[in-house]
Amino acid sequence: MATKGGTVRKVWVFALSILICMALSQNAWAASNIGLQRIGVDAGLVDVDGGGSTLGLGLTADMGTFSQDVRFSLHANYWNDTEESFGAEAGVRDISFGGRARYMFHMDSPKFQPYAGAGLGLHFYRASVSIPDMDLGGGVIIPGEEMSDTSTKLGMDLNGGFNVPMSAKTDFTTDLTYTLSDIDQFSLKAGVSFKVGN
Repeated sequence: MATKGGTVRKVWVFALSILICMALSQNAWAASNIGLQRIGVDAGLVDVDGGGSTLGLGLTADMGTFSQDVRFSLHANYWNDTEESFGAEAGVRDISFGGRARYMFHMDSPKFQPYAGAGLGLHFYRASVSIPDMDLGGGVIIPGEEMSDTSTKLGMDLNGGFNVPMSAKTDFTTDLTYTLSDIDQFSLKAGVSFKVGN
């Protein structure tokens, strides 16, 4: 049976192979047009491995094209998952920053633009536990306690979605992303992006 570590290594090798092929393609770099093209916001559901589902918020910057069909984008995302049991509260927060390359599929209609991609990101996790005071009666109180820990981990995103033009400068966006990291997560978001400049 394959282990989680073995699967992650295979995904990393596959992603690195794609990046190397892109880097070696002279035609791809000759057709590149890197620079801020669009900015966007999105929101949706994040399903956290080992936890529950929570609201996720994101910012996106479309940085142009590596080639005619491959676009590069920068992302910032936030979610906070909190659960309560017997008065105690435990939570995990993730703030991440990363970049993704997206292959834009050719379609007959300009009204629907699907894509698939992959990327890397840094995840700044904070885990916390809060235990309230316990009143045992008779004036006996066990004081509560609060504990927290932070960590920074590398993650890999595998994603897909589509863009739908709403006007000359505004697109409706959807994005489905699976993130392999210290805390695996699956997100489904929708949002809008706005063209920058003329």
